[in-house]
Amino acid sequence: MADDTRHFDATATEPSAASDQPPKKFPKGVVLGKDGKPCRTCTSFASWAAQTKEKTKHDADAAHSPAAIATATATPRTLPADCPPDVEQLGRSTWTLLHSIAATYPEQPSRGQQSDLLGFVGLFSRLYPCWVCAEDFRGYIRREVPRVGSRREFSQWLCAAHNDVNRKLGKPEFDCSRWDERWRTGWKDGRCD
Repeated sequence: MADDTRHFDATATEPSAASDQPPKKFPKGVVLGKDGKPCRTCTSFASWAAQTKEKTKHDADAAHSPAAIATATATPRTLPADCPPDVEQLGRSTWTLLHSIAATYPEQPSRGQQSDLLGFVGLFSRLYPCWVCAEDFRGYIRREVPRVGSRREFSQWLCAAHNDVNRKLGKPEFDCSRWDERWRTGWKDGRCD
């Protein structure tokens, strides 16, 4: 859920068997998967599109065709709704799901519910599609064990986890004292009613 220092810039290389091959270059922001190929769910759409545009431009320059050149310059700025999610869309959707789970978690959960939530958080940290984000989240839950004793405990733990990611991404932190309004009851000004 965080893509901290593992963004690869234009000098990022793809692992290769032959050391005499020149390193493959990727645009800034493209994150490589464990297989050495660009990871769609770990990379923002803008970086992904830049990579595609670079490849298309290279192909167009080689072909010198007007259609290929037009394709190289017609990169959309936003991800179409029917495309696989990029890291940003996946992150926003994930936080919405996690905070919604916290909002409906019991105030006095049974031992079984606590065990289920701990199990879910652990599985989630291993199955999350962005491997860089998943590794980061596993590190966070090793440092800050999920608090599942009540809705309040879990929501505050989750808010702190979300703020940890926000700091790494250079985003503003959320005031966790307003978590209930944002994720559970709606804002006091009534705009959610």
